[in-house]
Amino acid sequence: MADPTESINIENVVASTGIDQELDLQTVAMDLEGADYDPEQFPGLVYRTADPKSAALIFRSGKIVCTGAKSTDAVHEALHMVFDELRALDIPIDEDPEITVQNIVTSADLGADLNLNAIAIGLGLENIEYEPEQFPGLVYRIDDPDVVALLFGSGKLVITGGTKPSDAEAAVGVISDRLSELGLLG
Repeated sequence: MADPTESINIENVVASTGIDQELDLQTVAMDLEGADYDPEQFPGLVYRTADPKSAALIFRSGKIVCTGAKSTDAVHEALHMVFDELRALDIPIDEDPEITVQNIVTSADLGADLNLNAIAIGLGLENIEYEPEQFPGLVYRIDDPDVVALLFGSGKLVITGGTKPSDAEAAVGVISDRLSELGLLG
């Protein structure tokens, strides 16, 4: 059987930062080419970067959330592009604002079909949620690393809540080991 950690793919990295000042989003939206600002729909200004592909949500408070990047390097690169664009509008921003990765969403494949009913019983109800009438996946809350994994009958996984790429690797290891111990993996 192939090593499932080799199938891990980062789907989305969410990071936050702040520029320690309030912004007049209406003015920024007019001056920042490509910005979308519709306060009736969403309280923040949306600024998209093409390479790396991401969306920065800029709030009046000066808080910025960046989403859509496919790596931690890309989320940092995208936010530095946003900082440069804001500096070009004469908004003073520190040399290197602190960027905090909030969530990394990854996918993986265990390479075998899963019997989610048996897994729900085997893993114990305190760590899982499984209501197939509501959602086709089993929700497995892992303590170490502190992530949530969605397991699907196809063997595919989605892991969310990690803050570094190695969290997904550790989670796939935990899941593989537990399912193997229970005799529920391939």
